[in-house]
Amino acid sequence: MRVLGIIMAGGKGERLFPLTKERSKPAVPFGGKYRIIDFVLSNFVNSNIFSSYILVQYLSQSLIEYLRTSWNTKGLIKDHFLTVVPPQMRLGEIWYRGTADSVRQNISLINDFMPDLVVIFGADHIYRMDIGKMIDFHIKNKADVTVAANVVPLKEASSFGVMAVNDSNRIISFDEKPAKPKAIPGNPKFAYASMGNYIFDKNVLLKILQQKYCDIPSLDFGKNIIPSILKSHRTFAYDFPSDKLRGIKSYEEQGYWRDVGTIEAYWQANMDLLGEKPRFDLNNPAWPINTSVHNTPPTTYIGGTLENSMLSNGCIIHPKTIIKNSILASNVTIMEGAVIEDSIIMDSCVIGKNCRIKKTIIDRFNIVPPRSVIGANKEADSQNYFIDPSGIVVIPRGRTKFL
Repeated sequence: MRVLGIIMAGGKGERLFPLTKERSKPAVPFGGKYRIIDFVLSNFVNSNIFSSYILVQYLSQSLIEYLRTSWNTKGLIKDHFLTVVPPQMRLGEIWYRGTADSVRQNISLINDFMPDLVVIFGADHIYRMDIGKMIDFHIKNKADVTVAANVVPLKEASSFGVMAVNDSNRIISFDEKPAKPKAIPGNPKFAYASMGNYIFDKNVLLKILQQKYCDIPSLDFGKNIIPSILKSHRTFAYDFPSDKLRGIKSYEEQGYWRDVGTIEAYWQANMDLLGEKPRFDLNNPAWPINTSVHNTPPTTYIGGTLENSMLSNGCIIHPKTIIKNSILASNVTIMEGAVIEDSIIMDSCVIGKNCRIKKTIIDRFNIVPPRSVIGANKEADSQNYFIDPSGIVVIPRGRTKFL
């Protein structure tokens, strides 16, 4: 079975501003040492999918540089590769105009590779998934199209494609981002939602894009294609929560999957990594999340209190500090007397002496002056920093000034 992966990594991530002010959403750091795109790439590699194109678009340079320096883009044989594809504008001087349009503009890549199946996944979610099991499900059901599906709270379902299925999990209805989503029968607080991940038989995909939808400018899989092919094609939902992934701990949330599309969701997903029994445990040798190798020394812990936190390589923790419920990326320095709570500190930041920082996201390369107080007074914070509607303070990349 010849499989081609297509990873859609061109999203603006506008709701993640200011973390996406200078980078695309898939390039945003996560969990101390990762980027968001590492999760889908690791799922592909761990599922033995070694031939993939990454479609980029907005503010893509940070992502391109990260992939160049952190991922092996060439395999042992010709057909194993990880290739970044900017917009080629083969259909005119236009950007990608939807998920399906981005694939349509790169049909030549599919024709050249000649796969049996095309696996099309987004690059902006946090999860582990054995795509091989989804492929087995697709083949077993003789499906033309398979959509990865998950259970989400009904109050959040308006952000997703909501579907209904029959007893064999064939999709019988699909409503993209409905104002009033329908609940799962017998489970009124939840809806069955598309994860935005698809498997297509190659011939089916080409026929749909080249014939049925060749003249429609803006084209999206969830909005246009999936709802219109339910009667004409065998379209199934793959139940992601039933995916019993190897190495998952009993205490982890079954079917953990987060769309970290807002500051609050991003912060909460980071917090889900913490605790004695985290909802999403990064420590899984059977299904590793691959990332860049930092040429940094081990963390130096001189003194202070460290509680329920994650520290990456190269950090320096000075005496009389307190770090609680927080994630520190590489090369972070916490000076004497600083208190960090419920916060995310990204690479190469310096937190000055006697600072007080609570529920704050500090992007890379910031120097926080001594005695700064952040996250305690909304009115004062609003004079200097970005405050998300959730109340989380965000300091953009390298923007802090000495006060």
